[in-house]
Amino acid sequence: MRTGDGRRIGINEVATRDGLQMEPRFVETDDKVALVDALSTLGYAKIEVTSFTSAQAIPALRDAEAVMQRIRRAPGVVYTALVPNVRGGERALECRTDEFNLVMSASETHNLANLRMTREQSFRQLREVIALAGRAGVPSNVSLSCVFGCPMEGEVPIEGVLGWIARFADAGAQGITLCDTTGMAYPTQVQALCAAALQRHPGLQLTAHFHDTRAMGLVNTIAAVEAGIVQLDMSLGGIGGCPYAPGASGNVATEDVVHMLECLGYCTGMALDGLIAAAGQLERLVGHALPAQVSRAGARLKRHAPPPDFEAIRERALARVAAAAGPVRR
Repeated sequence: MRTGDGRRIGINEVATRDGLQMEPRFVETDDKVALVDALSTLGYAKIEVTSFTSAQAIPALRDAEAVMQRIRRAPGVVYTALVPNVRGGERALECRTDEFNLVMSASETHNLANLRMTREQSFRQLREVIALAGRAGVPSNVSLSCVFGCPMEGEVPIEGVLGWIARFADAGAQGITLCDTTGMAYPTQVQALCAAALQRHPGLQLTAHFHDTRAMGLVNTIAAVEAGIVQLDMSLGGIGGCPYAPGASGNVATEDVVHMLECLGYCTGMALDGLIAAAGQLERLVGHALPAQVSRAGARLKRHAPPPDFEAIRERALARVAAAAGPVRR
């Protein structure tokens, strides 16, 4: 049953940054560029291309400048990148990055483990990055990690999350991503936080970002959309994870979410066949099977040929029906 209202849901691809940074195999620059170029034709709202962190911190993305400079930019697609500090912002501006994506955790413990800073230290640093971007006319989005729970602290109070959203909005951020970094979210919680954030900050572009660690990624996505969220992060093939949450799986898979939303009557503008083909391309690059389901099974109405002896099976079945009916009486 189609339950959607036809709303357009913007799809943001994060596999090329959030996903590849977790992969042990280095994907060559030419292959990264070719993958982004393929994705650019499929209907995305945004593609997170890379990360302008130090090569020592994330060696998998040590070619950030080369990738961002060489990709073919499709009209209407926002090419964003993770920017950790002012120096990263300067590098991003030199490469004509369309949007800065900044990261901070709503959990103090996770922020220290992940970024080696307190939240206040992170905020002061990111406020400078937002100001740099603003002077250049480039929008900033802040991805707030662990808003639905921290693997070290447990529950994260909703009022605390809303407080950080307000502080970043006041600092000039144009968007906030609500991140279920380690897959701890559940649907009613998702609806409550998303609805509250939308009500308090109608001028912000709010995005939801889910992981499928506990097999609730898809239902949490629907909960966010039903609460009014119209922008979603996801990862091709479902790759990704969190280095500070043992057992955390990748993001919800792009092809799985797009297939689900389209079945429910929402409009994503995405080419599912192209997504499946791109997932195959990505699988070859990383050298292992990807966790996404739709890439393996195909869309729900994918046709399969009957068995080779199907006609013989049907004839035998019809013969049994005729024999059971007996001779025709006149």
